[in-house]
Amino acid sequence: MAPCRLLLLAVAALLGAVSAAASDDYIPYVPASVCSTESNYTDGSKYEVQLDNLLHDLRDGAIGNGGFFQTVEGTWPDKIYGQAMCYVDCDWSMCELCLKVAPIYLMTKGCPNNKRGAIIYDCCYQRYSDEQFFGHADLFEFGFVVQSESDGDDAVPMNQTKWELVTELMAEAAGSPRRFANGSRTYTDSRGNSQVMYGLVQCALGMLPSECANCLNTTLASMGGNTTTAKYRRYGCYITHGPDPIDVATPPPQSAGGPRGPNRRRLIVAVCAATGSVVFVLICISISVWMLFRRLERRTHPPRLSNQDDEAMEDEFRQGTGPRRFRYSELAAATDNFSEAKKLGEGGFGPVYRGFLKGMKIEVAIKRVSKGSKQGRKEYASEVRVISRLRHRNLVQIIGWCHAGCELLLVYELMPNGSLDLHLYSADNVLWWPDRHRIVLGIGSALLYLHQDWEQCVLHRDIKTSNVMLDVSFNAKLRDLGLARLVDHDRGLHTTELAGTLGYMDPECTVTGRASTESDVYSFGVVLLEIACGRRPTTARPDGTLIHLAQRVSELHGQGRILDAADPRLDGNFDLQEMERVLVVGLWCACHDQSLRPSIRQAVNVLRLEAPLPERMPPVGQAAGPLLMPDFDSTGHSSSSTQQLI
Repeated sequence: MAPCRLLLLAVAALLGAVSAAASDDYIPYVPASVCSTESNYTDGSKYEVQLDNLLHDLRDGAIGNGGFFQTVEGTWPDKIYGQAMCYVDCDWSMCELCLKVAPIYLMTKGCPNNKRGAIIYDCCYQRYSDEQFFGHADLFEFGFVVQSESDGDDAVPMNQTKWELVTELMAEAAGSPRRFANGSRTYTDSRGNSQVMYGLVQCALGMLPSECANCLNTTLASMGGNTTTAKYRRYGCYITHGPDPIDVATPPPQSAGGPRGPNRRRLIVAVCAATGSVVFVLICISISVWMLFRRLERRTHPPRLSNQDDEAMEDEFRQGTGPRRFRYSELAAATDNFSEAKKLGEGGFGPVYRGFLKGMKIEVAIKRVSKGSKQGRKEYASEVRVISRLRHRNLVQIIGWCHAGCELLLVYELMPNGSLDLHLYSADNVLWWPDRHRIVLGIGSALLYLHQDWEQCVLHRDIKTSNVMLDVSFNAKLRDLGLARLVDHDRGLHTTELAGTLGYMDPECTVTGRASTESDVYSFGVVLLEIACGRRPTTARPDGTLIHLAQRVSELHGQGRILDAADPRLDGNFDLQEMERVLVVGLWCACHDQSLRPSIRQAVNVLRLEAPLPERMPPVGQAAGPLLMPDFDSTGHSSSSTQQLI
């Protein structure tokens, strides 16, 4: 037998002693075990190593995710799918211990050398397979049933109440985002006394509502009559009822768990301290040596991720500088298991949470991207690839990233004042002009860096006020480079798929699908007009017809009344020259004819009062001849000649 197998057996024996001493609940329900009979792996094989990794990742992930986690390890033909779940009515400390005990038992005693295995304990289950099973109802024949009989006289009202309660909770759980529901119903017993029946049903978080209902219905069919108290546990769903209140366990924030290695070490040290036996100490030393060699091996040969795409993404991310990879359990702990209380908002591909990283002692914003979304996955990869190489005071910095199982997570510096649009349209407070003007210059500075001052040209492709974040001093920082693309400075137009937000998107780009620096400049112009006017990109005329903000400002400009477009909430409290320049540059950038727009450097020079305004402005939506400007050198001093700006 391989040395690794001997060590695992030794640890299993130790853990068995500890778990038996701690609680009888942690003896698995052996008749419910499911193991493959034809598909096996050999000792020391690649499958065995990956299975060990997967089971311990399931442990850490479930502890860090409130009692449920599923993930994938390796690539075909050694690809392994795994899932772990705590039953929510178990005390959290018992669930945590159950998750820690299960992996080694499953490999050494539960289903040794089997490529598919599943084991049920009283408080949790772990399941793995070389075939994909996520999201599907478990229809295994075996389950874990504990029940007690009711008195005959009270069986009829009790049974009716029980069935009504469980059926109602099943429908509620299938439609709940958390996939569980609990409640109670009252009935009158044979002596005329009021009695209460409590119930709880639960499905695995990864299940579709229809699959959850299917699993629960199968379980319901196996429920016996005349049972006052019962627990029907399956791999993927669970039903329980009884006369006593059922508490739902809530994991404490500090229980989110740490890295795999330290967790395993702490467990082994606890075992050794409890025994005092020389034999156990020697075993602990042997395991420590084995772990040391394993850690060295992993530093030389990092473990595989969920699939080939993740591996390629991992290699590329590591080549960047700055951002680091976080473990899922670290980010779960930072956000109290992604609690609703920590939620900052909802993005296009997932929610954003406020978190505190204890190790770094900083607050962060954590974006949770759905890995099931192809576009979300592309944006996640783009964010890390692009932002990790950018350094500018007006760009939101990415601190780290994590992809584990079904999770894609991005960690950013926290912007305490949120996004610009929230302040621009606040009903309670007015964003005054000095702050607005500083924000304008900050956005321009960020875009200048992306377009011209970095080693490659970065096309943002989604510039809008909701993507402008504000720090504690109301300095602007551009975010959300998930749609960004890198092009060479001399490449010109970049053909790509349609991206951006209507109202801010270059009209020509919506037709051709070609993103360019000019299309980013158009979006920048719309944002300038929005900041100055305090109006959305598309507004309604008095007669109800829609008009784009740029067209509205252009009409006022043609009448010589451009300052009338200023946000009335400012009540005239602004610098006239600064306001005029923001409005005119906004129009200039938002010209429909791309050839008439300024470069971002030209626009920023005018906003900074380092260059004069253009002499004339073509109406929005109407082509015109070359736009003439007084010539100026790099210092901003004008001359008498004119030039055509391309």
